[in-house]
Parts: sequence; structure tokens; C-alpha cells
Amino acid sequence: MPTLGIIGSGHIGTAVARLAVAAGIPVVVANSRGPHTLVRLVGELGPAAAAGTAEEAALAGDLVVTAVPLTAVPALPAAALRGRTVLDTTHYHPERDGRITPLDRAELTTAELVGRHLPGAHLVKAFSTILAHHLPQLARPTGAPDRSALPVAGDDPAAKALAAELVDRLGYDTVDAGPLAASWRFEPGTTACTRLYAADPDAPYDRLPDVPGLPVPAEGLRTALAQARRPRLTARTP
Repeated sequence: MPTLGIIGSGHIGTAVARLAVAAGIPVVVANSRGPHTLVRLVGELGPAAAAGTAEEAALAGDLVVTAVPLTAVPALPAAALRGRTVLDTTHYHPERDGRITPLDRAELTTAELVGRHLPGAHLVKAFSTILAHHLPQLARPTGAPDRSALPVAGDDPAAKALAAELVDRLGYDTVDAGPLAASWRFEPGTTACTRLYAADPDAPYDRLPDVPGLPVPAEGLRTALAQARRPRLTARTP
């Protein structure tokens, strides 16, 4: 697999970078503070990793992971991402992002809103249902009996296939949750997000980083997606 660009060096971006390098996939990592702030991370990741600007990460390969807050999406290098498959992890958190009326009114999903900022990109919602510390815990080789699945959603079948290939290389099966308009099924507050992968799903949110991961096979994820009810975003809680 060619180089993977990763824009965002927070918990999810870093976890994906670590899994990618472990799987033999070169990465170019970027953040909003500049490549010089990534020296330590790239050093830990080893020779398969490089730091770059957001534009350099976007142009590094055909697949790019964007792991930034929703408020940072307008600053993504839209021109450089045009024509590329973009795996977006963004969630809407009103307490952090402020109120966004089309999302509050369920006129759009978060992924659809992100897509409007990235015209020409082939957007796939991915890596957005699992906490960063559970990503390495639950990663398993293809065919492992306790392998977990992650949902993907997108409007471009070819892009979803590329995303599924990457997710497989990183240690997970995938379940196609439908188009971007259906990606609410695995947004925060639904049965298919975050707590599904926690061994103690009732733990307080601030304790979830201490809770071990729970394998979720594809059939279990399909059930959770089917049972999902669209959350009232104005009342969203972690």
C-alpha cells in the first residue's frame, strides 16, 4: 500500500499512524503547529514516518486520514485533497465546536458537512467509533477469531473499498453502514459508537481510557448499527 497521509496528530491520528507503520505502511503526519512539533513522534514511529505540512500529508498518497476537530475542518487543504480518498474521523461536539444549526436540526450529518468543505474529495467516514487506546488493543490479523469490525460510510463505492483495504491492513474488518447521509448511525450517542468497544460500557466517560477494549465482530456491529436511533444533538452527552 502506498504512503498514507495523516492530518492531525492527536490521539486518533497518532494511533492510526502507529498501526500503519506496524503494518508496513509509510506515513506522512501533519498537524496545525508545523512539522517541527512532530520530531519526537516521527522519531518514535521510525524511518517509515515523516513529518510534513498538511498539504504535504494530503499529497503524500491516494489515501489521507483527517483527524482534526470539526472547527479545524475549514482549514484543511481542500485543493490538495481533491481527487483523493479521505478517511474522516470528525465528530460534532457542541460544547467544543459551538452550535452548528444544520447539525442540530439533523439536516446534515457531520460527514456531509465535512464533505462540503472538501469538494472533489472522495470522503469516507471511518475510525470514528472507537477510542484511540482501544485501536491498538483490538487490532488483530485477518481471519483472527476475535477480530473486531469498524463501520465505514461514504457515497463512493471505490473509495469505500480503498478505505476497507486500509482498515483491514490495520487490523479490523469493516461493515458498510451506507452513504454519508446514514453515518449518523455511528455518531456519538448511538449504540454503535465508543462504548460498544469497551469492556465496561457503563463506566463514566472520564474512566473509559482505563477500561479494556471489547472485541466487536462484524455481526455485532451490524446489529448495533441497525438498532441505532438518531441522537438529539442539542442534548448530546459523551
